[in-house]
Amino acid sequence: MHSDTLKRPHAGEPAVIRGVQIPPIGVAGILHVPSDAYACVAFAHGSGSSRLSPRNIAVAQALNARGIATLLFDLLTPEEESDRNNVFDIFLLAARLVNAVRWLDGEWQVSPLPLGLFGASTGAAAAIVAAARLGGRVGAIVSRGGRADLAGDALDQVLTPTLLIASGLDYDVIELNKYALARLRGPKALEIIPRAGHLFAEPGALDAVIQHAAAWFERYLDARLETGARALG
Repeated sequence: MHSDTLKRPHAGEPAVIRGVQIPPIGVAGILHVPSDAYACVAFAHGSGSSRLSPRNIAVAQALNARGIATLLFDLLTPEEESDRNNVFDIFLLAARLVNAVRWLDGEWQVSPLPLGLFGASTGAAAAIVAAARLGGRVGAIVSRGGRADLAGDALDQVLTPTLLIASGLDYDVIELNKYALARLRGPKALEIIPRAGHLFAEPGALDAVIQHAAAWFERYLDARLETGARALG
């Protein structure tokens, strides 16, 4: 494969936005592939949320504008969500995220692209556990207001560059993120958004999240792509 083909596997193709169903149980998702995408990010939402989370949608749209494809999808079926135990079952959520990545690997528009994971709340722990299971397939992780500490022993296994973003007023979550940060083994960072609450609803707070997340993905996924291009070139 020529390096230009690797860098832009669908150069000249129009942007694609489509509803999808992720096997094996057919949870609903939205795949957005901008023209000339250089990477793909799968989202894992937090408890009580879904693929329609306005905050995750805002982050995804900002990444799309920067040339990153995104997959927003439901981790649970409506029936499963009615059982609160499922909402906090990190290993179940991680398994669904692994299924989504395997599905992406079968989609020609995104399968050649470096992959990132974006997790919020309990979805952050699911992203870390999924990355531990997927090994080198995941090139970067970003957590927004996440409970990365709930990933447990997976924290000690993950070498994937991981950015933890916490709100400045969420003191307990900051401490839990510091604990998780100390256990992560790969490149890592903790960014605290001053004067922001748990939902990052304050003016400028979500914009700050977007800037940090986009910079992290661009740093590690674009570099990962270029490394692969040089190896093939």
